[in-house]
Amino acid sequence: MKTFHIGDVLTVTTGSLLGPTHMDGLYEILNYMTGESLMTHALGRAAEVCRPVLLERFPELATVNADDVNAETHLAWLAAIVTEHGETREVAPLDADTYEAKDPITELLDMGVEPEKIAVVGIAGDAVSASEN
Repeated sequence: MKTFHIGDVLTVTTGSLLGPTHMDGLYEILNYMTGESLMTHALGRAAEVCRPVLLERFPELATVNADDVNAETHLAWLAAIVTEHGETREVAPLDADTYEAKDPITELLDMGVEPEKIAVVGIAGDAVSASEN
């Protein structure tokens, strides 16, 4: 179990970026839950798998509505949520059979990205397109 800010949990459950560390918090919770080091294009798929698990564990968060939260209201909204629900939640990783790890290049191709638009940068900085792999 690992402790996460309620805003990061709500980012996953609501689909709105609500955590105090923004994208860093989203990456941290999804990486932890999936056991992966996710790339940006995989965040949505991971969130879809993690969302029901978090809502099952924290059903009180299912009614939290973030539809009207924006850059100007975010901090006040988050402070009110912390007052009402507490600041953190203990989150467990997903069960091993819950999340399917995918090769990032294969996932991009499955998403319909054209191979010539995918560049893989090697350790030495050499770029190779997916169509060359």
